Amino acid sequence: MLNDETMRIDNSGRATTIRFFFDGQPASARVGESVAAALFASGTKSLRASPREHSPRGMFCLMGSCQECLVMVDARRVLACRTPVADGMRVETVPEAGINA
Repeated sequence: MLNDETMRIDNSGRATTIRFFFDGQPASARVGESVAAALFASGTKSLRASPREHSPRGMFCLMGSCQECLVMVDARRVLACRTPVADGMRVETVPEAGINA
């Protein structure tokens, strides 16, 4: 079963913790994690809303195939599962389909 620590990188005791922002709110990550893993481990489970039903959507495949983890980083649409988190990074929900969790 997935839990917050399941998404963390191995050897977590040795990884440096960095700070980033998701929709203006501070979050922490370990160096080497993807944005998706860091958000999930920080308690964020939903990254956007479905276009038709506006229901929450989050991480699904975690390998870049499904496009469910689409977010904005530096005004570019990127997949959170394929984007390494960086110190001070500003991650935002996609404006026309985004929600906060």
